[in-house]
Amino acid sequence: MFFERPDSGEIAVLVHMEFHDQRESYGPEEFVELSISAGADPIAVVTGSRQRPDSRYFVGTGKLDEIKGIVDREGAEVVLFDHALSPSQERNLESILNCRVLDRTGLILDIFAQRARTHEGKLQVELAQLQHMSTRLIRGWTHLERQKGGIGMRGPGETQLETDRRLLRERIKAIQKRLDKVNAQRDQSRRARSRSAVPTVSLVGYTNAGKSTLFNRATGADVYAADQLFATLDPTLRRLDLEQIGTVVLADTVGFIRQLPHRLVKAFQATLKESSEADLLLHIVDAADLSRDENISEVESVLQEIGAEEVPTLKVFNKIDMLPTGEARIDRDPDGKPVRVWVSARDGVGIDLLQQAIAELLAEDVLNETLVLPNEYGRLRAMLFEQGAVRSERYDEFGQSILEVRLPKKDYLQILARAGMSEDQIEAA
Repeated sequence: MFFERPDSGEIAVLVHMEFHDQRESYGPEEFVELSISAGADPIAVVTGSRQRPDSRYFVGTGKLDEIKGIVDREGAEVVLFDHALSPSQERNLESILNCRVLDRTGLILDIFAQRARTHEGKLQVELAQLQHMSTRLIRGWTHLERQKGGIGMRGPGETQLETDRRLLRERIKAIQKRLDKVNAQRDQSRRARSRSAVPTVSLVGYTNAGKSTLFNRATGADVYAADQLFATLDPTLRRLDLEQIGTVVLADTVGFIRQLPHRLVKAFQATLKESSEADLLLHIVDAADLSRDENISEVESVLQEIGAEEVPTLKVFNKIDMLPTGEARIDRDPDGKPVRVWVSARDGVGIDLLQQAIAELLAEDVLNETLVLPNEYGRLRAMLFEQGAVRSERYDEFGQSILEVRLPKKDYLQILARAGMSEDQIEAA
């Protein structure tokens, strides 16, 4: 029902307005890319500025006449607004323009509907679509919205609306129930990874920054990657073997975008949880994008919204092949800790430096040592095995256990505390 689309592109008129009270100004270029990603064929971009949006039509009557003239002349099938419209504004605009009107949220939802591949992704998109649609339900029943008197004029409008609202509520509840089940399965997988001391590294970043290309280059995976917005929607996990650390899990996630609709952030909470509960975030930045500083701010804002602002982050400036003097390198802070890595995922340049930086940052939080435990430390030995931290065990000539262990340092310290011991009592081989 929600995923059917015409085979060819749709002729679209794009509307981008600037308002005097908005905090920052940005052009319509990104919105043009968004519309093309959705399969639209933008025939014109209408721009303008106002003090504030008009309550009835969002734009003024003069601008509305200009849009209608283009729609009629070009035979446009849809008008796309680079803003959030109220249900009444959408309805009023459609009645004047005689074609479909879609706001920024509706357009992003449409792109997400096209990109979703997994069962979970489709559920998340449908949930967001239904929640968006529930506020606009009356639009399809305006001819029945009032019951009239007289024989044959007692329409079922209100009843039909109530029925539809009830069906929507039931569908939303059913999807939420299934997503809760998926969340539980994800939480179980995360707990299993935590027990086996496998660190998780999550890729985040502005859409089209090159996350999937980098993910494929680093792991040898074949995740779909394209030069378009929201090429990746469904989260993908792959293992990555680092020489100094061992196995880590790399997670590719959905890209962020300016004015990402809040209901989308909520719908994709399970997916984004991979980021908020990761051991390390790789913030992928398009180094060649003129708006890269603004894009970085947008990503940091969404990370704050999902509770991931405290997770250690390594910025990865990608696409250095598009810079005039781009070279692969690691930038470090005064303590020598990696803070930025410059790479080209497309050409594979700097990937070894990226892996080195990841290993350095994770090594700070992971204990990867050989411990010598006398027989009387049997309780500690059992607890390390229970944690899944022991990679191998052998015995020396005195019958002492020699354990190769790898686990997060915080977990190791907690185990020592439960065993009533301190780090000084443990001998490292």
